[in-house]
Amino acid sequence: MPSSPTPSPTPEPSGVRRRSLLGAAAAAPVLASLAGAGSASAAPAASATAGPAGAPRALPGGGDLGPNVIVFDPSTANIQGRLDEIFKQQESAQFGTGRYALLFKPGTYSGLNAQLGFYTSIAGLGLAPDDTTINGDVTVDAGWFDGNATQNFWRSAENLALVPVSGTNRWAVSQAAPFRRMHVRGGLNLAPDGYGWASGGYIADSRIDGTVGPYSQQQWYTRDSSVGGWLNAVWNMVFSGVEGAPAQSFPEPPYTTLETTPVSREKPFLYLDGDEYRVFLPEKRTGARGVSWGNGTPRGTSLPLAQFYVAGPDDSAATLNQALEEGLHLLLTPGIYHLDRTVEVNRAGTVVLGLGYATLIPDNGVTALKVADVDGVRLAGFLVDAGPVNSSTLLEVGPEGASADHSANPTTVQDVFVRIGGAGPGKATTSLVVNSRHTIVDHTWVWRADHGDGVGWETNRADYGVVVNGDDVLITGLFVEHFNKYDVQWNGERGRTVFFQNEKAYDAPDQAAIQNGSIKGYAAYKVGDDVTEHEGWGLGSYCYYNVNPSIVQHHGFAAPNRSGVRFHGLLVVSLGGNGQYECVINDTGSPTSGTDTVPSKVVQYP
Repeated sequence: MPSSPTPSPTPEPSGVRRRSLLGAAAAAPVLASLAGAGSASAAPAASATAGPAGAPRALPGGGDLGPNVIVFDPSTANIQGRLDEIFKQQESAQFGTGRYALLFKPGTYSGLNAQLGFYTSIAGLGLAPDDTTINGDVTVDAGWFDGNATQNFWRSAENLALVPVSGTNRWAVSQAAPFRRMHVRGGLNLAPDGYGWASGGYIADSRIDGTVGPYSQQQWYTRDSSVGGWLNAVWNMVFSGVEGAPAQSFPEPPYTTLETTPVSREKPFLYLDGDEYRVFLPEKRTGARGVSWGNGTPRGTSLPLAQFYVAGPDDSAATLNQALEEGLHLLLTPGIYHLDRTVEVNRAGTVVLGLGYATLIPDNGVTALKVADVDGVRLAGFLVDAGPVNSSTLLEVGPEGASADHSANPTTVQDVFVRIGGAGPGKATTSLVVNSRHTIVDHTWVWRADHGDGVGWETNRADYGVVVNGDDVLITGLFVEHFNKYDVQWNGERGRTVFFQNEKAYDAPDQAAIQNGSIKGYAAYKVGDDVTEHEGWGLGSYCYYNVNPSIVQHHGFAAPNRSGVRFHGLLVVSLGGNGQYECVINDTGSPTSGTDTVPSKVVQYP
């Protein structure tokens, strides 16, 4: 990657990332909407609890969170030993089956270094981050991969205050590794030890008192947060609603800065109210800036655990659907769930919350999960992994033709990740389809695997990553990579994307394999020809055609050329000359050339 356009105190690496080769709002009182929280460790609620229309429930709400949710309190003995044990198991288990959620009750913990490996989430159980303070670190580094952080996926930190031992916490991640509702009383270093390659990442609703140092990070998106400073940029740094963010300066340095986020609603989270578990549902914010939790409690409502079916990986799709039909929400505890039919969310306001990267696998070509055209569904914190039989879709938000107005209470999809291949053979024609109007997708990584098991141009065939048909959809933090055709195809009106990161598929065998009629290659991000209004900020596409470096991609972005379709801060990059772009968007923008890995940029389009 190129050196940073702004000076940094540590030299940054040169070279090209090659995953496939290197690693085959002020404080306000909480408004509790329901009383009578159920305890996660107590016996399940009685089966006679009323469901819809007062009918008895056959399935209980509440119950135990299972063996892979580990709950600590300040008096727990040998916390560090347990953390180390889990990290040793998960450090390099990129496609393993282990899933863990590490939860810390409110209080103060000292002398800890929680190193996070794959499929590991750490979170505080307070209502605000400062309720749970770790005098120590929550660390992600890349020793397992020789200092290369480009495969540090699938891990998360939420709802904690950190006082780093050295004054700076290290969080060297790439895709699908959110840092949410965190308060770092110091600095934050986003690079691995040795400043090797990194390809993240995402911060939201967090306060970093000191400076954030991206160093080698190729791109990053930060939303509705506060930072004490921001050190440098490499290719594409995007901020919306961030106090202390660098000023707008794209193309040099490549900062794209929005003063506010158009619409946001923070991710649901589990917390303790006394001894009782509840799930907090933050309220929607318009024109948000800074953290949602202010200096006290956040605004929103909460639900007792008794209103959730606490699911485990042995539960069938039929059981999950029964729970939903009986009026329960779903809490997916860590593990791998095999589905022989679609999980159907038909009730307005339903919450489906995963812990520890709970993973849904459709075994027989079904769609893993579908949402009806209803208000206020919240999907958060789980992974959908394609099965070996092709699914036409993996996740659908709203049915085809959905048209209801959800502006007052949109559906949100947050930290929901999709994978095709890598952990084994997987196929899906389209991964994520958004049909419902006003849906907010807040941080997703939709990935056709370029390494791991079950990988090849036809082996893990997946033509389309994200297809948006609904109007008025907003996506904040969109990562989509390696699809055989369009990575993103946007057909709805008035769509908006704040930050997009893409790599075209590495493994195309030849020019003919990617040919799109008369056009060389499918755009990474395609706005439909009939769309009259669309807007995007901070979008990047990279090519690395390592199987056939002679391949030419005409452009990274394609859109109708009309005044209502607007883009700000676009770039394309050829990684080391393995394939080239002729243009950035449509027929506009300079071609990439040679092996210099220098982006070609377009500041505004049209």
